[in-house]
Amino acid sequence: MTILIAMPCLLTGGTEIQTLSLVRALVQDGHQVTVVCYFEYAPIMIEHYQNEGSKVICLNPAGTRISGWNGIRFLFKGIRKILKEKRPDIVHVQYMAPGAIPILLLRMLGMKNIIVTVHTAADIYSSLYLIHFIQKHCVRVFTCITMRAEKSFFGSAELYNSSTILKKRNHFTIYNTLPPYIHIREEQKPFSDGQITLGVVSRLERIKGMDLVIPAFAKLKKQYTDIRLLVVGDGSQRSIMQEQAIELGVNDSVEWMGRQEQSHLQSLYDRIDILLMPSRSEGFGLTAIEGMARGCVVVASDTGGLPEVVKDGETGLLHQVEDVEDMTAKIQPLLESRMRIIQLSRNSVSYVSQFSFAKYAAAFCNLYERIN
Repeated sequence: MTILIAMPCLLTGGTEIQTLSLVRALVQDGHQVTVVCYFEYAPIMIEHYQNEGSKVICLNPAGTRISGWNGIRFLFKGIRKILKEKRPDIVHVQYMAPGAIPILLLRMLGMKNIIVTVHTAADIYSSLYLIHFIQKHCVRVFTCITMRAEKSFFGSAELYNSSTILKKRNHFTIYNTLPPYIHIREEQKPFSDGQITLGVVSRLERIKGMDLVIPAFAKLKKQYTDIRLLVVGDGSQRSIMQEQAIELGVNDSVEWMGRQEQSHLQSLYDRIDILLMPSRSEGFGLTAIEGMARGCVVVASDTGGLPEVVKDGETGLLHQVEDVEDMTAKIQPLLESRMRIIQLSRNSVSYVSQFSFAKYAAAFCNLYERIN
């Protein structure tokens, strides 16, 4: 089949990483794949997509966003030209902002086999009218990345598999997958009898709860003096976090790694015993499954898709959103019991296999074959 994947940007976020896995799955299954980026892009991501075997078209070579009616005209002309040139069997639209406009334009231009993937839950939208209209009248399949997200949009949820009954219009959940730079650990993660390392691997932004990390660490440090914190990432909260560390007297126990290449992340996860994800909002939690695959015990906030990825008390621990007291209360027993850390680590490595690339690729390739 000839497949067109449409998305507003090709930067270095989780959605682009997941879409790259989709491209890899489709190319390996023998399909011809073209990715069209409307606006912003990073040259390194274009290179990654091309290396996976897809063609990449940037509608705006300047890599800037065009808004308003000029943006709609720009998208209409660009999409119409690509449809005439590529004649795709299926168009898969990523994101819903501004994904809704390209979906409507694709339908106006006669495209019938449209798949849409939304990468968040419904709580970020003030109204679901447009999404429901698109799902009912414009697309063959609307996929979500967690069942919790799907239920927030449509009131019901179903995990897609090859025996799922397809109707004229559908909505399903297909979980995200581990990226290729992270491998599921085969041996037990070593936990020393000495120092425990807490860590974050994240954009250092408020939405990720990064302003809560240092206060929680400082509170724990008073009782467990040998713990350390590894901070991987960069963002607007970095200077604030560094000021917090100095004010609270824990800066000497914090290692600031900054932004790291994807190829370095696996070795950094291997240095972390307890992975913190105190997000205020999280669509899926790619960092969680990356850390779990390497045997980290994830302590995350009870928001978005995280409870579906981190099974509380089984594969990790959940705390209340924006609650430093609850976060530290969940971490403290892990610092008290090495056996508890080992058990949760083993469980997480076993559980994360459901997010393997093989399962992800099989689900999407089967779906494509069935709707064409």
